[in-house]
Amino acid sequence: MTSSPEEVIRALAAEGCERVKLAGVDTDGILRGKYVSFAKLRSAVEKGFGFCDVIFGWDSGDVLYDNARYTGWHTGYPDTLARIDLSTLRRVPWEDGTAFFLCDFLGADGKPLAVSPRQALKRVVDTAHGRGFEPVMAVEFEFFFFRETPHSLRAKGFRDLTPLTPGMFGYSILRASADQPLVADILRLMKAYDCEIEGIHTETGPGVFEVALACDEAVRAADKAALFKTGVKEIAARHGLAVTFMAKWNASLPGCSGHVHQSLFDRARRQNLFVDERTGKPSPLLDRYAAGLLATLPELLPFYCPTINSYKRLVPGTWAPTSATWGHENRTTALRLIAGPSPSSTRVEMRVTGSDVNPYLALAACLAGGLHGVDRDLELPLETKGNAYESKHGKPFPRSLESALPALRESEVARAYLGAELVDHYVATREWEVREAQKAVTSFELERYFEAI
Repeated sequence: MTSSPEEVIRALAAEGCERVKLAGVDTDGILRGKYVSFAKLRSAVEKGFGFCDVIFGWDSGDVLYDNARYTGWHTGYPDTLARIDLSTLRRVPWEDGTAFFLCDFLGADGKPLAVSPRQALKRVVDTAHGRGFEPVMAVEFEFFFFRETPHSLRAKGFRDLTPLTPGMFGYSILRASADQPLVADILRLMKAYDCEIEGIHTETGPGVFEVALACDEAVRAADKAALFKTGVKEIAARHGLAVTFMAKWNASLPGCSGHVHQSLFDRARRQNLFVDERTGKPSPLLDRYAAGLLATLPELLPFYCPTINSYKRLVPGTWAPTSATWGHENRTTALRLIAGPSPSSTRVEMRVTGSDVNPYLALAACLAGGLHGVDRDLELPLETKGNAYESKHGKPFPRSLESALPALRESEVARAYLGAELVDHYVATREWEVREAQKAVTSFELERYFEAI
């Protein structure tokens, strides 16, 4: 239960809290925030505080959009009102005396800001609550460690980087043990940060790990995912390491997944509704939810694959799906249906998402698609068995962000569940991303054409 503002202030004062981090999430899922004094926290808790709305008006490199309707030079980039979510209070375990809160944003009308990803997820969750469902979700991330710093990455032009470990060694007890100080810090500090990890292991690739975050109610699950991505980078920096969550940083290596596990419980979270209480087998609700996920996958794809780089991961034979398919315990399909060892663990795994996702938008899109299937009583198509890369089932995904955007722009499902303003803003930001990429001269082009042409 959320404590009152007075109780929170008293508790932090008693702890000797010296500073507070306040942050919100931008369109790309990047935490944007500031440190404030404890004295400033008092007024911010009571009245909110101003936060420049440019965080929804620029890209991941802080370059201003030229096509955003919500904000821009035409609005003068004013402050929006940020409200502290007291339920997100955390102590930053690697920074003594620092407390942390996530914030939501309000528009000029005092209502939740339509273009804010966290509020978009809350909107879809409210819809689920209205149906009597409590969405329970979890994200697992793959990410690469390098013996580099922000300065050395740029000095090397992001090439010839030194990975944490050499070679391909998935599920390696040896590697995880050799890097035990790092692994132990991640496990211990993330638990203290209320981002508990269910499991961590090496994946197949130099310096790559996979982390499965513990499941939680949808908004808290997204909070934990967003905080984990930034938190693990902060922990890694203290070990002299850099981290990437790019979907595909190296053409010769597997990409980084960001799979989303999801189920619907009753509001009291006593029963997983994806399980038939009488038989103990998967319920019809699971099939309808999965059918909705599958049917809407092509139109919601830019929420699952948000960058130019995302689509480099979706190639055959790399543990990433290439078409809208489903199967029981099939890791080649887009959706993997899992009948767990216990009723509570029966779930759907969305395998399209990469580690570059904005967790709030990815979970919101998953939930919107699933609820669409439930609301429309959709049926699953034929199951894909065996190698989905060779299957004729399922519509192939668009091969680029540019080709994926028209379907999202016209998506009635996205507009109905996430809101038209959010969809229009998001599509505009992705169109900007496409145009920026089209202007770039890549190393591939230089190596291929510079001398020979």
